[in-house]
Amino acid sequence: MDIAVPTPDGFEPPQTIDRKTLIVFVSAMLLLVVFNYWGLPSRFAGTSFHQGLADRLGEGYRAYFLLLPYQFWGVSSLVIRVLAPLAVITIILRESPRDWGFRLTGQWEHLRPYVWFLAAMLPVLLLASSLGSFQAKYPLYPLAVEGGWHFWGYQLFYGMQFLGLEAFFRGFMVFGLYPRLGMYAVPVMVIPYTMIHFGKPAPETFAAILAGFILGYLALKSRSFLWGWMLHWGVAITMDVLVIGHEFGFTNIGRVIF
Repeated sequence: MDIAVPTPDGFEPPQTIDRKTLIVFVSAMLLLVVFNYWGLPSRFAGTSFHQGLADRLGEGYRAYFLLLPYQFWGVSSLVIRVLAPLAVITIILRESPRDWGFRLTGQWEHLRPYVWFLAAMLPVLLLASSLGSFQAKYPLYPLAVEGGWHFWGYQLFYGMQFLGLEAFFRGFMVFGLYPRLGMYAVPVMVIPYTMIHFGKPAPETFAAILAGFILGYLALKSRSFLWGWMLHWGVAITMDVLVIGHEFGFTNIGRVIF
């Protein structure tokens, strides 16, 4: 496809938009819209599907009725942000998922910067968890503070949600756009990644910009989003635990979550 790009001095020679880049852009936009309208907990809560699933699970799961939307969120993230991009990669583009960050082997040598990143985040998380804006927001599932399956059933599917997030942004978008955009694939990815944080506390949204750049760069360097997923999930669990600690006392954390 040839387009003319306007410049202050007129028009540059036509530039070619390759098929792969166009497919990544279009499919990423579509999947972002689909996930926003049909993949979030708020889109599931209170629907007939919510009630029907609760009925199928029986009375034994009735106590976790309000947990189901967050578990749906984890599953929808896997379907929309992992399986759908994998279908685009393997069926439409006919490429190996390993070339898009879906790789597990050879990753131990890349662990160190993620450990340093987590260590640097700990004092930030401790401070943020003491702020009212974060305490009002986390845990996202309010009944997680009741512990047991309310906490761990939420965190498990929360982790699935982060797997989808990292696979989509640091996998599909970054590796899909890198052949054409080079390192500029990272800031292009950071734009929608920052926007999904709208509605969260302002410090977290600003921090998402920096985190997006760092995680995007590290994913390219390691050729995988694996450790980025583990880091992101670990930070999220830590935030929830620290907020619970501030609310119930840090010596009572174990009693609360278990």
